Amino acid sequence: MPLAVYVLGLGIFAMTTSEFMVSGLMPSLAGEFGVSVAAIGYLISAFSGAMVVGGPVLTVGLLRVPRKHSLLALTGVFLVGQALGAVATDYGVMLLSRVITGVASSAFFGVAIAVAVDMAGPERRGRASAVVLGGLMIGTVLGLPATTVVDQFYGWRASFWAVAVVTLLAGLVILRVVPSGSRPEGMSLRTELAALRNGRLWAAYATSGLLVGSVFAAFSYFSPIFIEVSGFSPTVVPVLLAVYGAATVVGNTVIGRFADRHMMPILTFGLAALVVTLSGFALFAGSQPVTVVAVVVLGLVGVSMNPALATRVMRAADSRPLVNTVHTAVICLGVGLGSWAGGLGISAGLSLTSPLWVGVVFAVLGLASLLAARKSVASQAPQLV
Repeated sequence: MPLAVYVLGLGIFAMTTSEFMVSGLMPSLAGEFGVSVAAIGYLISAFSGAMVVGGPVLTVGLLRVPRKHSLLALTGVFLVGQALGAVATDYGVMLLSRVITGVASSAFFGVAIAVAVDMAGPERRGRASAVVLGGLMIGTVLGLPATTVVDQFYGWRASFWAVAVVTLLAGLVILRVVPSGSRPEGMSLRTELAALRNGRLWAAYATSGLLVGSVFAAFSYFSPIFIEVSGFSPTVVPVLLAVYGAATVVGNTVIGRFADRHMMPILTFGLAALVVTLSGFALFAGSQPVTVVAVVVLGLVGVSMNPALATRVMRAADSRPLVNTVHTAVICLGVGLGSWAGGLGISAGLSLTSPLWVGVVFAVLGLASLLAARKSVASQAPQLV
């Protein structure tokens, strides 16, 4: 893989850490702004909602801009939003910060994946996606627990500033190593929209959104579940989050190796494993050993499915910036809907394990969507012959 592919992963690492860090800072942010834990969970939904709506719009506006310039501009916008969050004095300002960073993050994901796949070549799409999206996994392995630890020792504002510094570093490295290139050829709003008129593509999008929604219905509320249901000390939470992140890195690496050849079996197994694991976690969350096992399995078969999801999308509609950004938006819609739906149960007075059951529902729907797509392809095969 070209060095620039790994550098793009560094940028996604910083942005992913920013998106997910709220889940590890929930108690501190709730106390700072005088709101409920569920309200802080909605900050994750706001970030994701901004990615869903603003990311594709911003990508369209940058279609004719050289991709390196786009990456640098998006990094700058993200940095502004992150700094705004670090100085936020009330919930409204923090909400605005999450919207700005969400818009920039979504567009960055789409452009970064397109650049990485172009440099790696079509025969290594799955592996290139795995490397770039590895930044997402490392964000959970290192970024999320690191910001949680920084919060415990120096406060949540220090966590936000730390991510801002990493974002600045990523921008400087992108400036140095990503090839400049010329203006993109064949890029226009008409051609990008034409690529979206594809039923197989939207079927792939649906599975992606439901799978990620399943994971984040649970993941968004890991910290309170660990402390108040499983009985872990708050100081152990960063360790558990690091274990989860390490499992996602392992899963992402393995799946990235095999996604180009075994994409559909991998996705089917992953969704089925999510149904079983989330159900067991919900039933036995009071058991610390069960919690640890569930955290590991969810890391292995959760967001680590991203290389297989991305491969399916690119097979359906090639690797175009808008296609990738819309895929990112759909995934973020799943993140937002999952964390929002999980919060509804808590707000309604149900137990802290209710988000886990919400995750089960999302996973069942995702598995059904995948099986329906496979059945449709099988029924069309004789006609194609």
